[in-house]
Parts: sequence; structure tokens; C-alpha cells
Amino acid sequence: MTPTEKLAPSLIVIPCLNEAAHIGALVQELRPAAERLGARIVVADGGSTDGTRAIVEEIAGKDPLIILLHNEKRLQSAAINLAVANYGEGAEYLIRIDAHGGYPPDYCDRLVEEALATGADSVVVSMLTSGSGTVQKAVAAAQNSKLGTGGSKHRHLSAGEWVDHGHHALMRISAFKAVGGYDETFSHNEDAELDYRLRQAGYRIWMSGKTQMIYYPRSSLAGLYFQYLGYGRGRAKNVLKHRMIPKVRQMVPLLVFPVVLLSAFFFVHWLAAVPLLVWASVCLGYGVWTAISQRNPDSALAGISAMVMHFGWSVGFWLQLLGPRSQRRRVA
Repeated sequence: MTPTEKLAPSLIVIPCLNEAAHIGALVQELRPAAERLGARIVVADGGSTDGTRAIVEEIAGKDPLIILLHNEKRLQSAAINLAVANYGEGAEYLIRIDAHGGYPPDYCDRLVEEALATGADSVVVSMLTSGSGTVQKAVAAAQNSKLGTGGSKHRHLSAGEWVDHGHHALMRISAFKAVGGYDETFSHNEDAELDYRLRQAGYRIWMSGKTQMIYYPRSSLAGLYFQYLGYGRGRAKNVLKHRMIPKVRQMVPLLVFPVVLLSAFFFVHWLAAVPLLVWASVCLGYGVWTAISQRNPDSALAGISAMVMHFGWSVGFWLQLLGPRSQRRRVA
């Protein structure tokens, strides 16, 4: 008998919104693992308008293991909470799947095996970013680098270790419920916020060394900017809620927005523009170096992608941190 055969039923949840291009294939890819693990697959749709619901409805109509759940609050945090509340009874583990990602066939099995082997309350994974177009490839190069992500552990393949945070993959449902699930006021960074509460409550988080997911990034710089604007806001909300001090790797990009503002005073003294020029030179130089080392001209835009990520994150953080008091009190 294998470790997964000893496990109580699991719950696989896919929060989604307008994922018609991916959802059908993703559900079918997960179906064999769901059967092996005694799991149901809940697709929590936030009101898609591109045909996503119709695709899932057709699959669910033929397969009792597939469930379509309407998530009226639209947010991923609310989707997971709703799925656990409605279908988590009797399940041992929650497995979170992002609709805009790629997964190896044994992804869910490996997560469960590591949870059993380590006794972890949460198993997180690293993300390998992969793109297909020119911009997407450049964004992927930036997100796979320390320049773009500050050396975040879940952005690089792990050998298996205990961590404070990572990309959410599996959680013991009893631990998830004990800390109150996701905070639904968070549209971004809800995973890190929950990880903080898990650790404070004494639960342990294991970074998988046996599997990882593939993330498909934004295909435009505008989309990338707004994504990281949300990430910055989410991190600031986390800091405000838990009175945390940002890590050093997070403090560095915090300086970007002030540096850009400072450069506006170059007409007073040229030194005001120096920090901006240094930051831009480092990022652009990294892009050129990446393109040469990988022999891939598309990667030359990696530096620009990193600049967009830094700037969006910094703007979002400061807007949230210095926003109206009423806005800050909602996350306190």
C-alpha cells in the first residue's frame, strides 16, 4: 500500500476567473490524481464571462468528482474559503491549484506524500515561470531571477526545507480552519498573510523538494505593472495588520518609488537623478547580460520587466501604507 492510499479524502480547489483557454485541459489533467487520492475537484468561478462556466458545467455534468461553485465575491481568497466551507467536511487536505499554471501529472501525489513524510501542516512549492511570446519570455526571465524577486525561496527550486512562506499548494484542512482560513479583505498576498498566522499558531510549513509548478506570467508590461501594484498593496496590508517589519529583500524595492520621485528634482541638482540612473543601469545591464548568456535576444527585455515589477510593487506598497486612515484601519 502506498502512502497516498492510506490518506483520507482530499479536496482540490481551483479558483478561477475567465480561464476558458486553460480550465478544461487543467481539470482533465487533474482528474486521474483526484481519483487516486479520493479527492473532489471544486472549480470556484468568480463570475467568468468568457465561457469558463459552460466548459466546467459540461465536464461536471458527466463526472461526479467535478463540482462547479459560484464565487460571488470573485477573489481567490474567498473562493478557497467557500469551497472548504461547502465541501471540506471529511477531507484531510486542501490542495490549491491556480488555473493559470502548469503541473506535472504526479503533482498532487507528491504533495500528499511529503505531507505524510514530514508531518507538515502545509506544503508549499517553488514556481518556475515560463513564457511563450517576446514579452512573456522577458517577464519569465525577470521573475526567475534574484533581481526580479529578491531571492524569494519559492521562486527557485528547493531541495526540501522548512520555511516561513511559499507558494500555496497543500494545507491540512484542520489547520486552515483553526486559523480562520484566508483573510477575504486581501486580493493579493493572502497566502503570505495566512502563512504568518499559521506560524504564529505553531503550525509548520514545508517547501517541497519533489515537485513544483509552472507559472505563466502576464503577457504585457501594463498587465505586469498592475499585478505588482496589487502585490505591493497586499504586502503593505500584511505589514499593517500584523505590525511586521519588511524583510531586507522587500525593503530594497521599496526605495524605487521615492527614487523616481526624487529624480524629478534633477533641475535643482543633478545628484537627484543619480539613484534612478543607478537602478535603471543595473536592471538594463542585467537584461543585456541575460540575453547574451542565454543567447536569447528576447531576454534583453528582462531588465525592463524587472523595473516594471519593482516600480509597481513600490507604488502599491506606498499607496497602501500612506492611504486614508479608514483604509488602513480595515486591515489593522
